[in-house]
Amino acid sequence: MPATPPASAAPTRATIIDVAAAAGVSRQTVTRAMNGMSGISAATKERVLAAAERLAYRPSRFGRGLVTGGDHQLGLVVNDLRNPYSPQLASAVYRLAAEQGWNVMLADTTLAGDADRIVQALGSQTDVVIGYLGNRRERWTELLGSVPMVELDPSVDPPTAAVWIDPAESIEALADHLVATGVRHPVVLDNSQPGQPSARGVLMLDALHRRGYLPELVHGPHGTAECGAEETASVLARRRRLDAILAFNDVMALGVLQACRRAGVDVPGDVRVVGVDGLPLGALVSPTLTTLAVDLDAVAREALDLALGMLAGELPRSGATVQRTVRHRLLVRESA
Repeated sequence: MPATPPASAAPTRATIIDVAAAAGVSRQTVTRAMNGMSGISAATKERVLAAAERLAYRPSRFGRGLVTGGDHQLGLVVNDLRNPYSPQLASAVYRLAAEQGWNVMLADTTLAGDADRIVQALGSQTDVVIGYLGNRRERWTELLGSVPMVELDPSVDPPTAAVWIDPAESIEALADHLVATGVRHPVVLDNSQPGQPSARGVLMLDALHRRGYLPELVHGPHGTAECGAEETASVLARRRRLDAILAFNDVMALGVLQACRRAGVDVPGDVRVVGVDGLPLGALVSPTLTTLAVDLDAVAREALDLALGMLAGELPRSGATVQRTVRHRLLVRESA
């Protein structure tokens, strides 16, 4: 995984006292101006808002809650609620956030045309945002402005707090397991475009290469069960020497199982199948799915801990102290 960014000092966040001093008014006047309340002149309000903008001051929703009755709000960004991984993660975040007395607002950025608007609206209504930003990180960081952000599973070193979800150790354990069980001709079914393997796919290929394998890399561009089934059917039709398929995620692996069943290929007798994520549905299929499982409760817990620390001013917005890691583990079931 990418190197952890160097530590940096916690930025000084402007307070209501700073704004009041800069505008030459009382704290109560700042509160009235920021919340659109009556009792102050238009000129005073304009002066307060200008000072707040100059200082990059963003009122705490804790403070606004005293005025408006609102609760502390957490924004969660996910990729696609149709993928079982996303609601599983959301469930973990909702449950742990509720224990902290937070409300959660969910943004599904699947609809690319609306994604910027959705993220910007989320930032305007929440105290902190956590979630998957992907290759739109820079754009969305700009839209979120001063809102603290915790990125989940970044692909490169982030300028923000982050929770890394690291499969490296479990991939090594999986590669050793394949050697021990006599696998000779593995295939890596990646969620990627030709010539652009995912970071996870690269780790799988590297681990297999170092153990003397010459694995085929198959690109499945959609990461869905349907994509997994289609690519597996194509591989089975053209390749005789195949005894293991390592899928990018559990959802694609379910498609692999379906394609093998339709082709009369025995799993695990003829082909071993492995997924990634450890989704509960993997225990409900037959054969049960071997997977590299990740504890999504742990992911949610680390992200919320970072969010609370940043909001309290106890943690910086970036640097080594706000980088956390949750690792996968090899969960061997019937399919491998």
